Amino acid sequence: MAERGRMPAIAERTILVTGATDGLGRETARALARRGASLLIAGRDPERGQGTVDEIASEGHGPPPRLYLADLGSLDQVRRLASEIDEGNDRVDTLVNNAGIGGTGGDRRLSEDGYELTFAVNYLSHVLLTELLLPLLRRSAPSRIVNVASVGQAPIDFDDPMLERGYEGFRAYRQSKLAQIMFTFELAERLDPSEVTVNAVHPASLMDTRMVRETFGAARTSVAEGVRSLLHLIASPELDGVTGRYFDGTRESTAHEQAYDPDARRRLRALTERLVAGG
Repeated sequence: MAERGRMPAIAERTILVTGATDGLGRETARALARRGASLLIAGRDPERGQGTVDEIASEGHGPPPRLYLADLGSLDQVRRLASEIDEGNDRVDTLVNNAGIGGTGGDRRLSEDGYELTFAVNYLSHVLLTELLLPLLRRSAPSRIVNVASVGQAPIDFDDPMLERGYEGFRAYRQSKLAQIMFTFELAERLDPSEVTVNAVHPASLMDTRMVRETFGAARTSVAEGVRSLLHLIASPELDGVTGRYFDGTRESTAHEQAYDPDARRRLRALTERLVAGG
């Protein structure tokens, strides 16, 4: 058993990565497998998911990953995902909330639950998944939650959080990422850091992923740079007990000012609880 507050070695951990069938999530899962971690990978596409499992298993560095399928645009599927993970595993030492969709210049789209899709996938789904898995994470203590955010952040307009007026894709993306950081700070205040820590990270700018290529046409940084940032948050002994922080790469940084507004965080939590409850 790990010393209280001190994370066990990667090879002794069970790590759940969402969005692990493509891009940053997939490469992070591969890097963790090479270090011997027991992996749970969550994705939406069965073919890409099985391809990721087969690729990692063929490298022979640890136990084959377990694949969980869910569309994070559906809160019911998130609930099912959490239930399957809880029932199928004795422990989860680290949760990496990585799945997400990018901002585009297209039309406003809605999730299965009727919410603005970017906010639903990038933010709401991971809040719900995290809250549902907290008992398992606490049983596995010490454990870590890593929220993959972005340096691109925009304040939430609480009079129009679903962007029904004047929708713009990049604003939707930036708002969802700031919401992730605000949730990180708010959740950290509720958790005992010797049991569960939670931090947010901007892994790298415009990594060479399918999402970036489709949105921007070209990349600025490699996926490997993003993987290094995530591994730091997941594995660094320096971060034992460190919680409620925002990192730009491997360095602690400062998020948008709204993230530090206690009233804004309370309003976001109230909004989130209402949306997750269906209203």
